[in-house]
Amino acid sequence: MLRVRCLRGGSRGAEAAHLIGAMLGRAVTGWVQSAFQSSSSSAAAEDAVTEPAEHECPVCAYNEWDPLEEVIVGRAENARVPPFTVEVKANTYEKHWPFYQKYGGQTFPKDHLKKAVAEIEEMCNILRMEGVTVQRPELVDWSFEYKTPDFNSTGMYAAMPRDILMVVGNEIIEAPMAWRSRFFEYRAYRPLIKEYFRKGAKWTTAPKPTMADKLYDQDYPIRTVEDRHKLAAQGKFVTTEHEPCFDAADFIRAGRDLFVQRSQVTNYMGIEWMRRHLAPDYKVHIISFKDPNPMHIDATFNIIGPGLVLSNPDRPCRQVEMFEKAGWNVVKPPTPLIPDDHPLWMSSKWLSMNVLMLDPGRVMVDANEHTIHKMFQNLGIKTIKVNIRHANSLGGGFHCWTTDVRRRGTLESYFN
Repeated sequence: MLRVRCLRGGSRGAEAAHLIGAMLGRAVTGWVQSAFQSSSSSAAAEDAVTEPAEHECPVCAYNEWDPLEEVIVGRAENARVPPFTVEVKANTYEKHWPFYQKYGGQTFPKDHLKKAVAEIEEMCNILRMEGVTVQRPELVDWSFEYKTPDFNSTGMYAAMPRDILMVVGNEIIEAPMAWRSRFFEYRAYRPLIKEYFRKGAKWTTAPKPTMADKLYDQDYPIRTVEDRHKLAAQGKFVTTEHEPCFDAADFIRAGRDLFVQRSQVTNYMGIEWMRRHLAPDYKVHIISFKDPNPMHIDATFNIIGPGLVLSNPDRPCRQVEMFEKAGWNVVKPPTPLIPDDHPLWMSSKWLSMNVLMLDPGRVMVDANEHTIHKMFQNLGIKTIKVNIRHANSLGGGFHCWTTDVRRRGTLESYFN
């Protein structure tokens, strides 16, 4: 397999990005470049694949806290409520089931969605003011029904790039996802990813699951929180091991070590695919929590600095000793302040700890969560306060709503 890598200090891609030309010669290099050109000459000049210089790689991140230079922020526009299928039911609580039964396949409440759009626009403006380059996915109409040989569905949104995209070193990895309503979500991000690829980034798409019925336990027995605790403790989830699946948001990075949970959307086959793909440069560690409904790790265990991690006190980590023995500071964030009557159709109140680090000394945090502001103040971290309460209702906090494309740093190991 031919690999094009960018030079960047300490990275996995610290090799010259001219292997194709060296192996196959100028003629074939010209053919490779022409394959990415449009029929018009102006588009051809714009789209040609180039050999980036050492400092030009547009994609590079090794952890969750190095100084953030470029980020993708999702879109709330055209967001649809996912159809109420078995995998959605397993990831939501009973009190919200009537909402899904009524609105599945339709738009989220329009007034609420309008406020969410405005909040995310303001979040983008603040990121720019903090010196971060902001990219956005394409606007897509998610109302169209699509059909594969195995299922039919409408789409959902492109609100949470963290769920579908993960940057490891100079590589963008597209996650296969596990919800049928998110099968084609990658389409909103493809123009951005292609541009990063043309400028030298690696681009990998994980095997796309068929999402046939065999991927899901059609009789998954859930109703009460007690049911969910029992099933999770037994290692039983709505997704089976029929084929690999994972959401990128079930992984979190700390240099050469990545941590992942088996969840309702990430199975062991998906984890094993990532482990083999990233070896030998990176280690993938499975960790677990006392969580009745595991889905996405970053509101349960959020690594925010070298030797510093937020650990949800309601969902304790069973492998926390690994971090404590390595000298890490395991911080339990305060109870969230979000009101009980605020709709959280797709998440818990613990989005309060779903923060985005701009660098080790700055964090983007919910403007309403005064107690967590105090926690960060005690840690010596400046808070950049933004209100995205209506955007929270769509299933994510600041970490979920973003994918960090480039952080200024080098590859290091934070564990012995």
